Amino acid sequence: MADRIYLKTDEEIELIRISSLLVGKTLAEVAKCIKPGITPLKLDKIAEEFIRDNGAIPGFKGYNGFPNTLCTSRNEQVVHGIPTDAPLKEGDIISVDCGVIKDEFWGDSAYTFQVGEVAEEIKQLLKVTQESLNAAIEMAVAGKRLGDIGFAVQNHAEAHGYGVVRELVGHGLGRNLHEKPEVPNYGRRGNGPKLKEGMVLAIEPMINLGVKEVKTDKDGWTIITADRLPSAHFEHDVVIREGKAEVLSTFAYIEEALNT
Repeated sequence: MADRIYLKTDEEIELIRISSLLVGKTLAEVAKCIKPGITPLKLDKIAEEFIRDNGAIPGFKGYNGFPNTLCTSRNEQVVHGIPTDAPLKEGDIISVDCGVIKDEFWGDSAYTFQVGEVAEEIKQLLKVTQESLNAAIEMAVAGKRLGDIGFAVQNHAEAHGYGVVRELVGHGLGRNLHEKPEVPNYGRRGNGPKLKEGMVLAIEPMINLGVKEVKTDKDGWTIITADRLPSAHFEHDVVIREGKAEVLSTFAYIEEALNT
């Protein structure tokens, strides 16, 4: 991660938006295929082909040695799950995190999908995690501080009795996937660096049904909950503006695919 926070020009923000929207379209292609019996490796192949067909590069593939286009994290897997050929099952949830590079700029977004019918308590976890992301975005305005974003996530998730992951954070985004500042999903209001117009952040709550503690699986990549209860993950790319944040990524394509 670079040591300083880079404010983006309007031209750079437009390029990040294009990449971010392509991630949303890629996740929509994945959404069309998520059902019991499909394998994460098949989803990974669909995503890679779609990204390349749209003149972009699968950003995660080879990043620090990661082997695939998507991070696919099922049930108790929080993030960084490696796609496998183990078929999805009815009642699973799967977080699909995708990054692309187009015209030298990154887009990075994640969505947690239901596989068939899932338990009501899991549906509630997904709903609250997405609400915590929305609450964070409301705080992503010029003049607020980084701690206001983290507090918004933590306050909403913990009010429902969930665990907020501490070890993994959101981040700045631009020509690099991970830029300053780090964006924790916990914090104190009024603390941390001041948010300035033109900062681009990837905000990504990772919320556990049970305890907040996590550990790394034996593959060296996959993060799992310490109590093996499910975890949810949603991520948007956001630019800090005066008065109201501007969301560069979108779930609209995904939700359209899920509702057809």
